[in-house]
Amino acid sequence: MDQKEKQTLPSFYAEFMEQIEQAKEAGSFGWTDEDFFTSVFLDYLAEVGEAEDPIICPFRDRGLQLNAYVLSDDMESLTIFVSLYNSSGTAQGVARTDIEATLKRAVHLYRRAINDLYKSFERDSGTYEFAITLNKNRETITNVRIIVLTNGIIRQIPFKPLELNGVELHFSIWDMDRLYRCMISGKMRETIEIDFEKSFGQTIPCIESSPSDIYSVYLAILSGDVLAELYDQFGSRLLERNVRSFLQAKGAVNKGIRDTLRNEPDMFLAYNNGISATAEKVEIVRDENGRPSIRKIRDLQIVNGGQTTASIFTAKKDKKNPTDLSKVYVQMKLSVIQSLEVMDEIVPRISAFANTQNKVQIADFSANDPFHRKLEELSRTIWTPGANGAQPLNWFYERARGQYAEELSRETTPARKKQFKETHPLFSKTDIAKYEQSWELLPWEVSEGAQKNFKKFTMHLAQRGNFIPDDSYYKRLIAKAILFRQTEKIVQQQRYGGYRANIVTYTVAWLSYATAQRLDLESIWKEQKISEALAGEIVAVSEFVSRLIMRPPNAANITEWCKKKACWDRIADYNHEVSRALQSELIGLARTDTVVGASISPTGIGAATDDEKALVDKVVAIPAVTWFALSNWAKETNNFEGWQRGVLFSVGQRVGRGLRPTVKQARQAYKVYEEALRKGFKAEQGMSG
Repeated sequence: MDQKEKQTLPSFYAEFMEQIEQAKEAGSFGWTDEDFFTSVFLDYLAEVGEAEDPIICPFRDRGLQLNAYVLSDDMESLTIFVSLYNSSGTAQGVARTDIEATLKRAVHLYRRAINDLYKSFERDSGTYEFAITLNKNRETITNVRIIVLTNGIIRQIPFKPLELNGVELHFSIWDMDRLYRCMISGKMRETIEIDFEKSFGQTIPCIESSPSDIYSVYLAILSGDVLAELYDQFGSRLLERNVRSFLQAKGAVNKGIRDTLRNEPDMFLAYNNGISATAEKVEIVRDENGRPSIRKIRDLQIVNGGQTTASIFTAKKDKKNPTDLSKVYVQMKLSVIQSLEVMDEIVPRISAFANTQNKVQIADFSANDPFHRKLEELSRTIWTPGANGAQPLNWFYERARGQYAEELSRETTPARKKQFKETHPLFSKTDIAKYEQSWELLPWEVSEGAQKNFKKFTMHLAQRGNFIPDDSYYKRLIAKAILFRQTEKIVQQQRYGGYRANIVTYTVAWLSYATAQRLDLESIWKEQKISEALAGEIVAVSEFVSRLIMRPPNAANITEWCKKKACWDRIADYNHEVSRALQSELIGLARTDTVVGASISPTGIGAATDDEKALVDKVVAIPAVTWFALSNWAKETNNFEGWQRGVLFSVGQRVGRGLRPTVKQARQAYKVYEEALRKGFKAEQGMSG
């Protein structure tokens, strides 16, 4: 953080431009420099809450421009990003006329898209999907933002909203100065500043208390209209520190909240628990009797009550049946943390304790989590073997943004910088999530986008308890990274058209499933490349994957189809036999391997229920050889914990001797058995080799 505070705008700009070069070197997508600029800029905006998993979709033609977009799951909010980029070595001033011309192209694009723009494109293009989606949902979209991205500097322009077909279009600009100020603030988001007097013509009466010199607490009542307007303006940025917002996917509007808002608005204050919020600073004004009111809040974060807030906003914006919020009021407990030094320690605790109904006991699985710190440590010390005379590599895990650029800046000559890049391949937190989730047969979650997929990965990882990676995990992870990245290159070479990211994750997942995760990751780690047999199989698999995802049922939206488990089910069931060349390379599992596990004393079936007896019958019906094979498969593929593998081996021994396992053994073993089948395990595969 100290490094960031000392960073100047010119050095930040140089770092930003270097990241564009890194993105270009990582792989050619058929993109222009402007597209790579857009991608890097949006990575930053995803971190500051301005863009959740944007879709890069370059298009420019005859007064129309689109670089990327975000469309909310409920099809109500649309954000269009348009870029102004130049390759200058310093941040240049941008003329207002250029900004206005860019915005005009974006407005014209939106106007055409809700009409008949889709007729101009082939169905398998990303631009077609953007246009046809807007056309089909033009009556649903209620909120449109158009954001200009530029690597130049411009004085912020107070654009007025524009109404088009009953929808308000809002405009904003992100230039280098705004992004720089956001990054050096020490927060991974842009600070929210609220002036109630200026925005709403009122202050918020409150009760104040200062229990300690660390924090103060303010109790206040907000009107439903004010809360809805705040959410309309800032959206999910209000919920950045909300544990439940981080860990859970968005669900439908809570029916109880909605019904109260519509049927008993005057009782909402009594029925609803209200919201808990935190802030960095408040400005208090007092009336003639000394009674306090809140005039300004800096860095407001709703840590509990996100569902309430979103529900109030949705009810007000409902096109078919908008709710009158004039009688709706919400109580707010606002905790203001006086010391910035303890902000990141205390606020997550407030969030976690305010959300005690959440079963996942985790405040913030972020860059500071022990998992990521250990992974960073491993990446700085482990080098590849350098097999067959190849140059050893030291993969660089960027736990926090800017670490790689900082290390690169220490190399003093172009030749040394080039050498550093060649010997230190870069990967990030969202990259890890892509690699692991694809390997674990969750391609529909990967298809939801980098940020959403990382949240899902976080949830899955949290279920493993306090898992800390070791050397073995790290090497297997890098092997998965190589598999994923080389799949990207091979898929690109096939020129399937759009949807490369979806084709890649589904191809990797299918290979993981079809081989029961028996691809030789150790060999990939040692060689730092995949075999010719695996490369050939990727070509074959990606071909039918491409066909299947581009033909969704009922002519559905392709991107949305890829986000559904039904898409994976169709692809997983596709009849394709892995080549013999690849089969010969799969890791073999010897039946005689010894598995060390927990010692479980047999207690007999005892007074088991009928369901428990039926479960034990299921387990006994599976041959002992299958249980041994499964135990060995789990060991060799690094699936499941050691004690679980021990249970499998013990069950195999008992079944082989004609004995019945205990109910506890049967329950644990059968759960592993079903999960292994999901991952592609087959008894006959387990006995090969």
